[in-house]
Amino acid sequence: MLRATVLAFSILSASFATAETRVPQSQAEISLGFAPVVKQAAPAVVNIYAKIIRQGRNNSLFSDPFFQDFFGGGFGAPQPRVQNSLGSGVILSGDGYVVSNFHVVGSATEIRVVTTDRREFSATVVLGHEESDIAILRLEEASDLPHLNLRDSDQVEVGELALAIGNPFGVGQTVSSGIISGLARTGTATGNARGYFIQTDAAINPGNSGGALIDVNGDLIGINTSILTRSGGSNGIGFAIPANLVAEFLRQAQEGNNSFISPWAGITGQHMSADIAESLGLAIPLGVVISNLHELSPLAEAGLRVGDVVTHVDGDEVNSPAEMKFRMSVAGVGGTSILTRLRGDESAEVEVALIQAPETPDAEKTTTTEDTVLPELTIARVNPAVASDLGLRISQTGVVVVDPGPYGARAGLRAGDILGEINGDRIERPRDAVRALTDPGRRVQMTLERDGRSLSLRFRL
Repeated sequence: MLRATVLAFSILSASFATAETRVPQSQAEISLGFAPVVKQAAPAVVNIYAKIIRQGRNNSLFSDPFFQDFFGGGFGAPQPRVQNSLGSGVILSGDGYVVSNFHVVGSATEIRVVTTDRREFSATVVLGHEESDIAILRLEEASDLPHLNLRDSDQVEVGELALAIGNPFGVGQTVSSGIISGLARTGTATGNARGYFIQTDAAINPGNSGGALIDVNGDLIGINTSILTRSGGSNGIGFAIPANLVAEFLRQAQEGNNSFISPWAGITGQHMSADIAESLGLAIPLGVVISNLHELSPLAEAGLRVGDVVTHVDGDEVNSPAEMKFRMSVAGVGGTSILTRLRGDESAEVEVALIQAPETPDAEKTTTTEDTVLPELTIARVNPAVASDLGLRISQTGVVVVDPGPYGARAGLRAGDILGEINGDRIERPRDAVRALTDPGRRVQMTLERDGRSLSLRFRL
């Protein structure tokens, strides 16, 4: 039993001044377990209580103007409901920058943060990104707070010991231990999040979201974000957002950005399967195959073309579009990255500019007024920036719904819908839609594209 205990903690150093690994030298050191590292790191992990107001479901019968007039304006109207979100966060700086998950605080109207010594702070989201599931908070009137150092997550290895710290099920701060089970996990999501994760078997449960995944030196490896489960509890498969991406979010928040800016590749990439590798004459399936390339793409400017395989970004191997996007996001906008490109038997390193998605052509963003049949509908001409914001194909053109507004949502429109025709008029620019929605008669018929499918909407005024 003693031998098993010694092996279990052989990676844990009694001194946190260095990262040296050695076997504990005494029974006293063995008895400590993870206590020293938890004592050091736990004060920087906070509990988050967020209040979210959700609109109630609409009763279609009482939304009819006839019944509203008959029973009174408020009768049957959907009532907003308050939803309380519970999660965790990690303090990243002494002046009150905290990281959590977007799904915990992204829609919150009120956020309260409680530290381990029971101090309470009001907080606001200063930078959030739903796709990455990261939100950076700023605590009000905070100073000299304990905070965690961010470790270079590219140096993390499978098999390392790891600790997850958070507030599962609201029971209070809890610590669970495990190992790093896998790296570069993709295709895992919480809500709308899509990304690149570190996998751990340290127990993560509801309420742990936004909490810390740390190493045995107390440095932050990642932010716990999701689990794979059938029961709702931990099955030993948890995922954390790597610390390197968190560092880029923190940098942008401290520079005053209120939205996350990531480099635009302007490509559609495809995971390299064994079949594709064989068709390209590759011995090992490695890299990302470029299947589509926007004419304004910085990769096209650097000489890459459809059919090329990107195997590395800045020396780091990439094996999926999500991993390639992660590597470029960590590098940040404004500099360059070195991509290793494979074309047939030829391999070359190519320098690529890291740019924002261009606003070319002009989006011509327009919001309809009260003299149209769908007031408060926001539409725009698709360009790379608009396509990137709404998750559209890089080759998409036309006019897109940016925000349907209350009337558009009631008619069945959603953000991301591409307008085709309105009452037979082809919609090629936002002004075409505004004209078609002005005094169109008693009936409105719209054709649109949604997620690659053609749809038709009809309604009477």
